[in-house]
Amino acid sequence: MAYQLPRRTFLKAAGVSIALPALESMAPAVTKTSPASQSPRRLVCVGNEFGMYPGSFWPESTGRDYELTPLLKPLAAHRSDLTLFSNLDHGLKGGHFAIHGFLTGVNAADAKGMEEGGISLDQKAAEFVGSATRFPSLNVGSEDGLHGGCQMSWTRTGTRVPPMPGPRELFRSLFINDDGQTKAQAKDRIRLQNSILDSVLDDANSLNRRISRADQQKLDEYFASIRDVESKLALDQYWQDIPKPEAPFDEPENEGLTKDLPKIYDLLAIALQTDSTRVATIEVGGSFAASDLGIRSGYHSLSHHGHVEDKIDELVQIELYQVEQFARFLETLKGIREPGQDGTLLDSTMALFGSGMGNANSHTNHNLPVILAGGGFRHGEHKSYPEDSAKKVPLSNLFLSMLQQFGIETDTFSMSSGTLSGLETA
Repeated sequence: MAYQLPRRTFLKAAGVSIALPALESMAPAVTKTSPASQSPRRLVCVGNEFGMYPGSFWPESTGRDYELTPLLKPLAAHRSDLTLFSNLDHGLKGGHFAIHGFLTGVNAADAKGMEEGGISLDQKAAEFVGSATRFPSLNVGSEDGLHGGCQMSWTRTGTRVPPMPGPRELFRSLFINDDGQTKAQAKDRIRLQNSILDSVLDDANSLNRRISRADQQKLDEYFASIRDVESKLALDQYWQDIPKPEAPFDEPENEGLTKDLPKIYDLLAIALQTDSTRVATIEVGGSFAASDLGIRSGYHSLSHHGHVEDKIDELVQIELYQVEQFARFLETLKGIREPGQDGTLLDSTMALFGSGMGNANSHTNHNLPVILAGGGFRHGEHKSYPEDSAKKVPLSNLFLSMLQQFGIETDTFSMSSGTLSGLETA
């Protein structure tokens, strides 16, 4: 029998203790596990409110020899690890309101009639992970913004998953263990909530036998919401007695999303490495202050540049900073080796960068700026798809390919027409 390492096992170097990710010799996770020969699949989605200025983002050429535009230059060292996609979108209209469908592929108003209720890419992956990690997903970034901000993460019941506002809250979630009294209170709360749910379900089941078919459909939606609550309670209960990893550094302060972005990326890299989560999102929305970059005009007002050169220059500075931080995140993931594997954390992590806004100046939601890095795909190209509306390829096709790569056995996601042609695994 193989020796079982305790789950609380750490690497120690330079005075820093970092918990190991789940290994074959550790106690098994409560649900899905990966074979010893394969690292767990991971997914990180990063999106902003206002897209990327097309004139500084899109290359004129496609294929492997595409030129590095001003906004792509920070990614030069990673071009073999990423793919740039042009002419992919969801066919949505609505300007700022349509960006909420970036990871779902549908407007919220249309989601209720769909089989999976407009669930977002990240939450679909999080459902698959279940309680195998302490956090099925971690969402960080702006709680607000113009017309609600990014609003990227949605459950199948149509509930938005709100992001944690900054690195301090993320740090506490990842590393701060509750004291004995707090744990006891949490267990009492879980028991009470379970008791309430049991009572509610008994009443609802009794009611279900005496109502119309239309009302039964509404009640089914209600049951789905209850199942979400039950799943979260079960997860809370399981992880109450499992200690968190030790913090590798002191608790950071929240300084506003602009200054916090590097810290958020660093914490998420540790969260992936320690297998605290396998799914994460970053929403770059209303709390991203251009003033922290020395720019006096607001981010939103600059996105409506009206083709004024000075405004475009400042807008590109803001977007360049975001791309630089994403490039730095990729570098961090490439620097972390998977234990017992030849690959790195980037090889097992699909890192999606983009926006539900194609051109903020004209309020259009087509040809979304989309970059996918890592995750075991064959990268290194700028792939362009048909512009003709009759031949359009849905962005959901890329998302379906990503979900299959994540290990989910499904043939559809949102408005997909199949997997994305031309995207191959390494």
